Amino acid sequence: MADIALLVIDAAEGVREQTKEAISHIKKSNLSFIVVFNKIDKPNADPEKVKRELMKEEITVESMGGQVPTAEVSAKTGQGIPELLDLILLVAEMQELKADFEKPGQGVVIESYQDSFRGPTATLLLTDGCLKTGDIIGTDSAWTKIKDLENFLRVSVEKAWPGDPIIVFGFNQVPKVGEEFKVFLDAESAEKNIKIVEPVPLATPSVAAGEKILNLIIKADVEGSLEAIEGILKNLPQDKVILRILKAAVGNIGESDLKTAEGTKALVVGFRVKIDATAKKMAERKKISLIVFELIYELVEGVRKIMEKALESEEIRQDLGKMKVLAVFLSEKNRQILGGRVVEGEIRKGASVEVFRNEEKIGQGRMINLQRSKKDADKVVRGEECGLLLESDIKVIDGDTLVFYTKERRKLEL
Repeated sequence: MADIALLVIDAAEGVREQTKEAISHIKKSNLSFIVVFNKIDKPNADPEKVKRELMKEEITVESMGGQVPTAEVSAKTGQGIPELLDLILLVAEMQELKADFEKPGQGVVIESYQDSFRGPTATLLLTDGCLKTGDIIGTDSAWTKIKDLENFLRVSVEKAWPGDPIIVFGFNQVPKVGEEFKVFLDAESAEKNIKIVEPVPLATPSVAAGEKILNLIIKADVEGSLEAIEGILKNLPQDKVILRILKAAVGNIGESDLKTAEGTKALVVGFRVKIDATAKKMAERKKISLIVFELIYELVEGVRKIMEKALESEEIRQDLGKMKVLAVFLSEKNRQILGGRVVEGEIRKGASVEVFRNEEKIGQGRMINLQRSKKDADKVVRGEECGLLLESDIKVIDGDTLVFYTKERRKLEL
């Protein structure tokens, strides 16, 4: 949708991971762009250092002999903003960006949501032509007759021109983000343009034996948020726990969402939405999991933690060492006092023990106490002799080999 990109970088912080991600998007889109050094008012701002960092990302600005223009601004003080606007116009002129102001308006839906007072509402970006009050516009999913146009300051205007972001309300339903819109001669033509998409019947996903799955129902404030949340969640690792989004829609969390969650054992996740009173009571009564977040980052981390909770902890074994039994000093019931030499690694007090005879495992037990030179010790290493108290149902004899190890339960991560 864009003709020119602005790569905004903190002049004090420099190139970060999110900067590199933005650079990747710009390169893939093959857009002309301007590097904007923000926070130039800070004492530690160093745009020259950032320019050198950009060269490592294969971006050379004009002052370093390249072709990428730059601007130094402060969002806090307003410094450099007029110069940035002039630079944008200069780049647009060099690209010969043009539009026909006489033709009917057309453009793209860049945001949409359900307004509690005005109904289905969308923010439109005009890419060509002129849009005015009274025009009938439509997308592949919705249409409306424009009763009022609002600019980005929410001030009513009579007309909008290419490059203008405008707010339009009164659609028959919430249009989808990314859809193109255009002007129609009449309401009938706009209605006929709508492509009817049959709803896909909801079915509980089948789960293979041993497979873990987390079903999700997502409700968000606007279509743009919903699109971003779905995209990020789908990138979460799913080799251990499968994430399935059963429903994703704009609007508050209602009773129908809870009924769907109850039938599919889904987690209901909301982003900047409210919970209807009846839905809240139903969630408490039916003990349906329901969480609302204000930040996308917190939402994603919350879902990740719930996925990790579904994982069982695994038992990790750490082999320590081996001891050759040289003597049996005392043997009673299930306890024995043994003497021997550590032949591999080290052995530690309290370790678990496996007993081998003629290279065949015949049993196991646990070390109760460990001594070296008749003094208690926490560990004995290879080559040293020691005595130990072993608890086991197996009667150990001279020549047996004891293998020492520890086990700990570790929570799995995605």
